[in-house]
Amino acid sequence: MRAVTVNKADGPDSITVEDRSVREPRPGEVRLRVAAAAVNPVDVFMWRRAVEPPFTPGMDAAGTVESVGHAGGRLTVGEPVMAVVSPWLPEGGAQAELVVVRAASVSPMPPGASAPEAATLPMNGLTALEGLRMLDLAPGSALAVTGGAGLLASYVIGLARQRGICVIADAEPEDEALVSGFGADHVLPRGDGFADAVRGLLPGGVDAVFDTATLTRAVLPAIRDGGAIAVVRGWDGGAPPGRGITVQPVSIGNAMHKTAWLQELADQVTAGHIQLRVAGLYPPERAIEAYLLMEAGGLRGRAVITF
Repeated sequence: MRAVTVNKADGPDSITVEDRSVREPRPGEVRLRVAAAAVNPVDVFMWRRAVEPPFTPGMDAAGTVESVGHAGGRLTVGEPVMAVVSPWLPEGGAQAELVVVRAASVSPMPPGASAPEAATLPMNGLTALEGLRMLDLAPGSALAVTGGAGLLASYVIGLARQRGICVIADAEPEDEALVSGFGADHVLPRGDGFADAVRGLLPGGVDAVFDTATLTRAVLPAIRDGGAIAVVRGWDGGAPPGRGITVQPVSIGNAMHKTAWLQELADQVTAGHIQLRVAGLYPPERAIEAYLLMEAGGLRGRAVITF
């Protein structure tokens, strides 16, 4: 069984394809035959500095159920599914031909979606839902989303709009139509003036910011007193924001086993409220190219490893 393997942080052989065994699923687990596995910023982070090699990265998989660890239930052998996978377990992550994952972390693919498209959805979609849960905004509230053209931001925008939240997002001029198409009510120029532009639109400030671009303190002036900011890579470790603003660190670990949320994401795709975007397809032997592309930034979608 082929698996993308991180051996070290740099060099021509830093990411290779290795053969490895995979165990049988236990009760409450399924084994998936992976057709596609997305490459996300967390994979690049793990590659560069976070985990002791060798290991197999990847949190997003799409493919079919190969076997189940019980006599029957919600998932059946051969069913097209998507899953969120923990790469920190001994078995490794999603970028392998076969992976074992908790059944609760698996749901059917959105109807009509390809495996590479479905592989872009679970981790980022669950992150978006968890952040919105933590912000707990009522219908009619105002939310600013940074990094508006990015994949995570696009899911946040679409899901927030479906909750009746007014969304203000940032974008480069060439991406304004794209971000409007995600459902943003207002698209403002990306850059140092974003917070001022938000205040120009809403003098009292927004109720919250979902900071997918990790602007942290630079975007705080856009938030009203007593508002909140959802951050996806942690706070900066410095003093609290002040003005009664709360920081909500979003952790995918809190949402990985929420099957109903995975189904909600699939339903939102089917309804056309969120869009699946693939930036390129790579066989596992070219995984290093996908990682370097993600590390360079500016993608409008995800690079996907296909088996």
